[in-house]
Amino acid sequence: MTVHRSRRKVVVRGVVQGVGFRPFVYTTAAELALAGRVSNDSSGVLIEIEGTPADLDEFVRRVRERPPPLAVVESVEQHTIPLRGGTGFHIADTTRDGAGRTLASPDVALCADCARELADPENRRHRHPFINCTNCGPRFTIIATLPYDRPHTSMAAFPMCADCAREYADPTDRRFHAQPIACPHCGPTLAYTGPGDPLTAARNLLRDGGILAVKGIGGYHLACDATNESAVAELRRRKRRGDKPFAVMVPDLDTARAIVEVDAAAAALLASPARPIVLLARRAASGQRSRVRSDVPIGIEGDAGLVPGGSGTPDGFEGSNDVGLTVLADEALPTDRASLAVNVLPAASVAPGNPDLGVMIAYAPLHLLLFGLPGDPPGPQVLVMTSGNLGGEPICYDDNDARTRLTGLADGWLSHNRRILVPCDDSVVRVVDGIELPVRRSRGYAPLPLALPIPMPPTLAVGADLKNTCAVADGRYAWLSQHIGDMDDLATLRAFDDAEHHLEQLTGVQPIQLVADAHPRYRSTAWAQRNAGDRPVRLVQHHHAHIASVMGEHGLGAAATVLGIAFDGTGFGPDGAVWGGEVLSAGYKGFRRLAHLKYAPLAGGDVSVQRPYRMALAHLWAAGIDWSESIPSVRACPADERAVLNHQFETGLGCVPTSSMGRLFDAVSSLAGVRHVVDYEAQAAIELEGLARGVSDDAGYRFAVHADETTPALLDPAPVLAAVIADAAQGVPAAVVGARFHDAVAYLILQLAVAYSAPSSPVALSGGVFQNALLLARSRALLQDNGFHVITHRRLPPNDGGLAFGQLLAVSAG
Repeated sequence: MTVHRSRRKVVVRGVVQGVGFRPFVYTTAAELALAGRVSNDSSGVLIEIEGTPADLDEFVRRVRERPPPLAVVESVEQHTIPLRGGTGFHIADTTRDGAGRTLASPDVALCADCARELADPENRRHRHPFINCTNCGPRFTIIATLPYDRPHTSMAAFPMCADCAREYADPTDRRFHAQPIACPHCGPTLAYTGPGDPLTAARNLLRDGGILAVKGIGGYHLACDATNESAVAELRRRKRRGDKPFAVMVPDLDTARAIVEVDAAAAALLASPARPIVLLARRAASGQRSRVRSDVPIGIEGDAGLVPGGSGTPDGFEGSNDVGLTVLADEALPTDRASLAVNVLPAASVAPGNPDLGVMIAYAPLHLLLFGLPGDPPGPQVLVMTSGNLGGEPICYDDNDARTRLTGLADGWLSHNRRILVPCDDSVVRVVDGIELPVRRSRGYAPLPLALPIPMPPTLAVGADLKNTCAVADGRYAWLSQHIGDMDDLATLRAFDDAEHHLEQLTGVQPIQLVADAHPRYRSTAWAQRNAGDRPVRLVQHHHAHIASVMGEHGLGAAATVLGIAFDGTGFGPDGAVWGGEVLSAGYKGFRRLAHLKYAPLAGGDVSVQRPYRMALAHLWAAGIDWSESIPSVRACPADERAVLNHQFETGLGCVPTSSMGRLFDAVSSLAGVRHVVDYEAQAAIELEGLARGVSDDAGYRFAVHADETTPALLDPAPVLAAVIADAAQGVPAAVVGARFHDAVAYLILQLAVAYSAPSSPVALSGGVFQNALLLARSRALLQDNGFHVITHRRLPPNDGGLAFGQLLAVSAG
């Protein structure tokens, strides 16, 4: 009987290069006895397969439904082509033919297989600081251009040895076409500023209380022993960091559990391929030393991919802890050295006054070697790992630049000769009610695309001036850059230039229009206007972009409208005021202001942001409450400054009206005696939230709402302020005051939903204030308990780091 055969051409688009896709295609074809070929081109992966129709159908089904863990399959196209015959299947060279684009992969944390090989004395990559395979290793930060082939990466400078070339060419090997493949004979090498073995010297420096500059995946870190109070204090002094918290790195999940509270959702995030910094509640110190295993590498493996919003991915949490990741027990790993009892609780100065600690698990082989493998002398098991820069500057990633900018900050340098082509800070997330809430989207996530609910022409959005990211869009996808930073430094402006250029090069998007914030003095907006040429620059109001961003995350259609609650620190309003406590009826095309926090005078701009007692006095003045000496904020303000402020408020000199909810949080923190002067953004609010957590109190405060049919309703905090002052005067603990205030804001949000939300319209919460876990959890619970459909951020930060995505969407429907 004749067996009917057919041949098909299959084109797979998405994140399909550098993620083991061609080995997957090869082995799948071999299992089904199919003939043909596979190659990369600028549009994705091109496959020709020949066999029985049933086997071809099964092949395509596996490509769609069971791709490699790190792949993101955007589309699979197929059509029949003439038969060629033959029985072999081979991997062809990369071509430059084809339309469309391939999506670049983020950097991927060290996998369990490579971690085991790193610690195995019998393996030829034992202790190799650059071990990787198709399932892990650098991607985004070493890519110059696509397609993702070795000549287009910084690994082009390291010709493969015969053994590596053999693995690279073997479709059955885990390192088949792993572009960063290397070994001790042919790969990059470490260097240290002093004599001796680089890793031993670096570990000794850390153990002795020194500060080490470490070249990682996306840039330099500054590291020190997190349990050494004097080392942490010295690093804080050198960086001019004030009280801003440091993040810490640990070698494994057990050590993380020894210093912070880790539930299943947090464990999955800590152990995910993205390996972000996760903000978690600290464990309380006790008289007993924490016992952790310090003799084994991280024990994590799993098949969770990086599909944006997909099941089993860092982006896809929906309250479920079943995220497709298996966290191995330490017992599954080598245990040839006795467990070591060490004190791993970080010094208080790591995150002073903060209830949370930012923790990440080692994600590069160099990190694990720095902590030490079996047989190594013990070193610190919790390291401060902060970006290599001075406060406000972009991260150092170029070796020569680092030697200049980090001089005086580090006591020693541990570097290597693999160039970082793209700087990329660590990502930061937190977990609220079991759901991931991004705070900074960068390493491990960028440059994964986000789906657009509305098709767009090629467009560039330049974001905001704080926590800047830029974005490009074309068709149904948008690509956000890595975190760039605050646009108040010349080095950050140069970093913006580089990031924007690389993003266009990587995606192939050639923007025909630009979109920027409507603030007339934003540096990002000025950049757009300088660089637009003859292309139009469209302006979007700040809080409209916030609401559009969360709408787009949830895939709401072009005609959708929501009740948007946009609470943040600052955003330019069309009336010239500083907005930030906004209630909007919003769609992508536009918005209507329904209500806002009653204006209070902001005197001196950033000076009042840095001194919350000034905002307290401003709100008291706006509420008609006397500045009694019994009020903590009044006592904190020097008499001469108080007199100047009073004059400014009475005359309006040097003042701008603000409806900022972020500034109201600052004011209440000062009125409660928590924080009068801040060292970093939102410090006063963060400390107030930290005190209020876990406090249950029924005597909540309430805002007054003054409605008017012709103008937006005013949300009046005067009753709240009076109650705060009365409670503080009566000695009510600041924690209780904080809890009552959080409850008041959450209840206000419910009131607004009852008053303004249509039954079929979601309530959308966005803006930096919703990084506050206590407020977000309380607001969402109140709304959901009362039957409202609530949408919040899950894949982008609610702060200005997600604004560029909203800017794109706000012009997409215009």
